[in-house]
Amino acid sequence: METIIIDTETKQYPVYIASGALQELGPLVRKYTRCMVITDQNVRPLHLDKLLSQLPESAEQCVLTVPAGEDAKTFEVYQEALTFAVEHHLDRKSCILAFGGGAVGDLAGFVAATYMRGIAFIQIPTTILAHDSAVGGKVAINHPLGKNLVGAFYQPEFVLYDTDFLRTLPKKQLLSGFAELVKHALLSDKEFLKELQTKIPDGGHLLSPHLPDLLKKGIKVKADIVRKDEKETGVRAFLNFGHTLGHALEAHGGFGKITHGEAVMTGIVYALLISREQTGLQFDLPQFLSWIETLGYDWKIPAGAAFDEIYAYMKRDKKTIAGNIHFVLLESVGKPVLAEVDKDRLSRLFLLQQKGDLHT
Repeated sequence: METIIIDTETKQYPVYIASGALQELGPLVRKYTRCMVITDQNVRPLHLDKLLSQLPESAEQCVLTVPAGEDAKTFEVYQEALTFAVEHHLDRKSCILAFGGGAVGDLAGFVAATYMRGIAFIQIPTTILAHDSAVGGKVAINHPLGKNLVGAFYQPEFVLYDTDFLRTLPKKQLLSGFAELVKHALLSDKEFLKELQTKIPDGGHLLSPHLPDLLKKGIKVKADIVRKDEKETGVRAFLNFGHTLGHALEAHGGFGKITHGEAVMTGIVYALLISREQTGLQFDLPQFLSWIETLGYDWKIPAGAAFDEIYAYMKRDKKTIAGNIHFVLLESVGKPVLAEVDKDRLSRLFLLQQKGDLHT
């Protein structure tokens, strides 16, 4: 089982990643008095019994099942989770296990961060998307006016990533997570991007035997950035590449109507378009678009999304300063920058991408 160390200003912790990694859970949680599992309606029938069978008998167990996806990240579900923790007598020697995808991890981490001013929590991701969200300590719920606007930086005790869980994911969820891996490649270097395109050439290869090693590379890219900037005061903002438009599309459509990864991939294409004009990025966009289409992405901005409405959501982005929208752009693959982008350029390229004629 490979171990990747996440080293931040406030905490150092391991990410354990391997096929069958869940079998190592028992000794790792033996010190806790109670284990509260937060999982969702999709993961519970598939995998919960496997998880519970690995928990030590010495630890009392309780399980809260929440809605799947972004529907879990509401104030109502957050309050339900806190009430559940109180009713099941969780104390400061207890832990919360986030068992599912990125949304479950965000919710469970925020519950752990705020219950009794903070108790231990553990990330046990079951999706590709969670290779990104489970690492780095960003935990949050959504506000009706924007995604992840209510949250904290709160690091887990460890991340246990059993790649066997990925085999049960539907293609839509595979694509949602793979978008974050593409993001990591664009932020790091051309060779990583080339490796992704070679080893995952189309949608039929998303569960390639190469995927676990590619996920490890993605985690290491994020770990390096988080080590330099735990609380997003500088370079960690680069991890939001593609997310300014992506989060706006999620919020505009109603959380859960479009997957996070689908929205982020659309946002990545938008950021690449802006970068070609604003930073002089030299990038074969038509080849990239052909590849992601072959994977199964629709990168066009939805026809029903009006620019002024999306712009209002983008202005609520956490990178906005004094009302001015800042985007993560690329000067080259592996060289991101944070830059203000004017509204006229955003509008013109938005409409261009919405029409979908970018293969030149």
